[in-house]
Amino acid sequence: MQVIPAIDLRDGACVQLVGGSYANERVRIADPVGVAAGWADAGFKRLHVVDLDAAKGRGTNRETVKQLVAAKGVSLQCGGGVRDLQSIEELFAAGASEVVLGTKAIEDRAWLEQAAARYPNRLIVAADARGRNVTTRGWSETLPVNVTSLVKELNRLPLAAILVTAIDLEGRMQGADVGLMRELALLSHVPLQASGGVGTLADLRDLAGAGVSATIIGMALYTGALDTSVIIEEFSA
Repeated sequence: MQVIPAIDLRDGACVQLVGGSYANERVRIADPVGVAAGWADAGFKRLHVVDLDAAKGRGTNRETVKQLVAAKGVSLQCGGGVRDLQSIEELFAAGASEVVLGTKAIEDRAWLEQAAARYPNRLIVAADARGRNVTTRGWSETLPVNVTSLVKELNRLPLAAILVTAIDLEGRMQGADVGLMRELALLSHVPLQASGGVGTLADLRDLAGAGVSATIIGMALYTGALDTSVIIEEFSA
């Protein structure tokens, strides 16, 4: 299993939220590019970048994203507010290794099929979940769609991965939803990435044992709850 540091962008800064709430911001670092360089220097080979403002329709951090993608020596999977083919193409042209799709991919399946056909095995669909229900629009809308049903539907598409964030656990460092991730890993025909709740090495080991291909970590890294050198030694960072 690969461990991937998260760089969540808000108002040009790198932030970490608790429980997916924009009103509950615990970490804010003014220099996202410096943060990315630090994770790369530590030995991480991949980063997960999300434009939170774009995801909420409150603006964009696209230039900062492009600066991050242009950095050498590390792969970046980028998302947040990507809702047209031009945006996907721009991110790939800038150097993104994968593009993460959320709201548009969930709400417009025909568009997702078109995008996946154009960029096979290069797109990641974010199936963010509050409990078992899928959420969209920056985690502000909860749909009457079970995340297990969504994963089954996505199996027929040539995706790079499916990313499931347990929103209620996000930033709390009180343990991941290992049961859900194990169930989804068994259902998914493409690699499953997990996010939300990780606070200890035991959480990471449990997710690895559940069949998760990668885990996105934010709060536990930024607060020092997890030792970066230990993670890199044990997992294929």
